[in-house]
Amino acid sequence: MALQATKNPDEAVPPADVADGAIDRAHLARMTFGDQSLQRELLELFDRQAAILVARMREADPASAGALAHTLKGSALGIGAAGVAQAAEAVERAASPSEREAALARLAEAVVLARGTIAELLRP
Repeated sequence: MALQATKNPDEAVPPADVADGAIDRAHLARMTFGDQSLQRELLELFDRQAAILVARMREADPASAGALAHTLKGSALGIGAAGVAQAAEAVERAASPSEREAALARLAEAVVLARGTIAELLRP
């Protein structure tokens, strides 16, 4: 399903069949000034980046995992993926290996939800 922008991105009505919550489409529209081409490009980039970063975090030492989580958090905030950003921040702040494992599991779930929404948004 294609993103639908209007002259005022705050007035854009998201398609009803796209799951709400994983991506804040109003935020994305504001960040891109309603430019559908830019929205598509950012969503595609995030989709690829998120999968790669989560995989790298699973193999990384704690400091590197925190840095990767910080990168993912910034990207998530840019497209309106607040759930991913919150989960990435939990990975950044994890103090013990068990906390980090639990935080990474939550992050992986949040990324799956966001990527599912992105797939719906990018569907022609």
